Formats: sequence, C-alpha cells, structure tokens
Amino acid sequence: MFANVRETTLYFDVEGSGLVPDRAQMREKPVAFLVHGGPGADHSSYKPTFSSLSRKMQLVYFDHRGQGRSARGDKSTYTLDNNVEDMEALRQHLGLGKIIVIGGSYGGMVALTYATRYPQNVSHLIAIATVPDSRFLSRAQEILKERGTDEQNAIAQYLWNGNFETEDQLRDYFRLMRSMYSVTYDPNAKQESWDRTILSVDAINVAFGGFLRSYDIRAELPKITAPTLVIAGRHDWICQPEFSEEIANAIPNSDLRIFENSGHSIRADEPQALLDAIAGFIVYKK
Repeated sequence: MFANVRETTLYFDVEGSGLVPDRAQMREKPVAFLVHGGPGADHSSYKPTFSSLSRKMQLVYFDHRGQGRSARGDKSTYTLDNNVEDMEALRQHLGLGKIIVIGGSYGGMVALTYATRYPQNVSHLIAIATVPDSRFLSRAQEILKERGTDEQNAIAQYLWNGNFETEDQLRDYFRLMRSMYSVTYDPNAKQESWDRTILSVDAINVAFGGFLRSYDIRAELPKITAPTLVIAGRHDWICQPEFSEEIANAIPNSDLRIFENSGHSIRADEPQALLDAIAGFIVYKK
C-alpha cells in the first residue's frame, strides 16, 4: 500500500487486525510503527521476526522516502528530519491516535527524534541498538580496526566516506560485514533477509557522508514522555551499548535492557528474548 504525503510516496504494510473479537465486544489493539534502519535498507528485514507481535498489536511497516518500495526523488531530501516528518504524516494519513514506536539502529534515531517532537503521539517507545549522537562513528571505526579483518576495514571506507557507487557494492558491504553485526553469524547459512532487501545507495551516502556527522539528540531526550525501553547488544560494534546507557539515563520513565549474547543484530542473535522483552514492556509498562 502507498501513502502520498509531503511530496513523496511512502510504501507501507500492515500486519494483524486492528479490531479483534473479545467476548461480547470488539477490542481495539494498539498500533505500532516499525521504523527500519540503514539508512539505505528497507522494512523487509523486520519480517518475519516481529510478526508474532501482531498478536498483541497491529504492526505498520513502512519504507523511508528514497528507500525500499517508497518513491525515489531528490536525494538531498533523504534526511532524518524528513524521515521524522514523513512518519508523522503517515500517522495522520492512517487516522491514528497515539502509536507505539519501535525503531532499530538508524530507525532508532528516527524513533527517538520523533518522540522528542511529538511526545503526545507516542504511547510507548522501543529504541533498539541505537545512539543519541554522532560519537558512535569514531568509536565504530576504532572497534572495527580492533576486531575486523583487512577486507572488512577496506570496504567500510565506503561507509565512513559516504561514497558507495552501486547497489552491488553496498550489498557486498553487508555480505562481508555480517560477522561484525551478529555474534551468531554462520558463514554456511543462507542470508535470505539481505537477499530480499531493496538497497538505496543514495540514502546511505547522504546519511554517512552528511547529516549523521552532526546528528545529536541528547539535549532533547528529556522531552520524551512515553514509557521507553532502551535495548542494546553487548557486542554491538556500530551502535555501542554505552550509548544506550546514556539514552536510558536521559529519558524519564525509561528501562534499559542489554542483551549479553547479541551484537548489533539482536533480532538475529536473541530473537525470542527480544520479542518477549518488547511484548512484556508494552503490556505491563504504563
């Protein structure tokens, strides 16, 4: 499905019913927006991992402008600010009130920023493997030099410089870096989730070559009023857990959960524990 908002077209998909029979009445389930990372990826990596959450809430997946199945356009508009405002426009387009916001990695940055600008529209916030500012970039480069192979350090230069040239080159980056993102990485296992991902070179270049270098939401975090669950992977190389600790310390009414056996891809390393943490938080944290 597509929504024409803010001079672009966003692809979105819905999983789970909004109204369900509950004895003599119809009960309305809460709605969750799942905010994908990258940037330069799409929502598909969240499927089917998060599908079981649809028993508790209605899930709305969407692709950021210029990414996945959403419309391409002027790449100078592929900014975090526009991703946040597009998200609010999509909420209004769907006629929704308060929403649960679940964002991972770059999607977590969008989710955090959204929750500071529109606190009245967020019932719960889940920030997974993300950071509050640009310091993660230099720290990630240090960690990669320590842990990564020569081949991984070489291809990561395209990321740091924001100068990927082709989608095949970007796909090679994710292929070669899999062992850094997941502690359970198996080189012999099929990596189908990345094979079905639609990649956008322009989106990742604009981010890492530009606005992520000045990204800083730290001063705004106390504005978040929704119950917030901050989740980190102990072995995350690119969104390091110490930054999740800072986020949790800055947001009132927040909880911190560090997954000791996960890297950046918690949904690959400890998927059931991740889902249990999210579902339990939303049910019991008011």
